[in-house]
Amino acid sequence: MRFLLAAFSLASAFSACQSNQQPATTDDTKKDSMAATTPIPPANNTLTAAEQADGWQLLFDGSTTKGWHVFKQQSDGAAWKAVDGTLHLDPAQKKDGKTVGGGDMVSDEEYSNFHLKVDWKVDSAGNSGIMFYVKEDPKIEKSYHTGPEMQVLDNAAHPDAKIIKHRAGDLYDLITSSPETVKPAGEWNQAEIIAKDSTLEFFLNGSKVVSTKMWDDNWRKMIAGSKFKDMPLFGTLTSGRLCLQDHGDPVWYRNIRIKKL
Repeated sequence: MRFLLAAFSLASAFSACQSNQQPATTDDTKKDSMAATTPIPPANNTLTAAEQADGWQLLFDGSTTKGWHVFKQQSDGAAWKAVDGTLHLDPAQKKDGKTVGGGDMVSDEEYSNFHLKVDWKVDSAGNSGIMFYVKEDPKIEKSYHTGPEMQVLDNAAHPDAKIIKHRAGDLYDLITSSPETVKPAGEWNQAEIIAKDSTLEFFLNGSKVVSTKMWDDNWRKMIAGSKFKDMPLFGTLTSGRLCLQDHGDPVWYRNIRIKKL
């Protein structure tokens, strides 16, 4: 009898122990599932295997300025520095109002039809720009004499923000961007420029903000009503270099990549 009572007690204790072990909650299960399925974002200044297979090319390696030079070699480019995985313009030293070792930074290669992606951020009251179809020639004095520009700007503090068609994301002095999706100074923005045949599109932080046709009568009319009206080659070229503008303010670029179309 005592043996049966002891066996019954052991069975009861085992059953109670089992009932105290709680199964994983639904929330815990969801968290584990999300951790297993959430993709890890790629490191900055790299291409995924899928991007490489799709024809994307990296234009900034995160540690050197290889693939870029100052427009018409007007300086040694020392103010453009690869710092902390960014291509950074440091305008700390100036002479006669210009950045020592600065100047607009242009790509070594020229492009025609392309899809460009680039991250940018500016300092407070900062100004810069991303140009394309820039031509280097002894007869062409400035990069903006040929290349249209996607404006890079601190809309909250730079005086240019008060001028129509001069705000961040605008096709500078030609078309106002809409909607306005720019982030505050010091925060990263994701910009895209797509030029395919005569179609031009700008994207800023995931939203299409500009769409137009190039080289038609309306394009020529816009140029005629802009500050570029006396620059005969502006907006007429169908290929050229990419350009990051030195406007005398600190600016940072990263994840610069392009796909030829």
